[in-house]
Amino acid sequence: MNDDFDFGFTAVNEDELEVTKEIKVSSEISKQQLDKLYNAIIPLLNNLKANPEKDYILWPDRLAKVEAFETVLQKIYRGG
Repeated sequence: MNDDFDFGFTAVNEDELEVTKEIKVSSEISKQQLDKLYNAIIPLLNNLKANPEKDYILWPDRLAKVEAFETVLQKIYRGG
């Protein structure tokens, strides 16, 4: 018989349980923000990688588009 088998659970008091729940919720929110950030950046990288044989990128209204993207990133960073 294996005396080290613990059934995979740990006894906790109510305060420890609450902290564990808060950590789980916090980590889920963090993962969602990371997913949003990743999904916002990947299209930019894919567009920059398109047509690597060309030496130049034509990017009309670049400043406005970069500022709009910056706003998207700030919303994600701030939890929006």
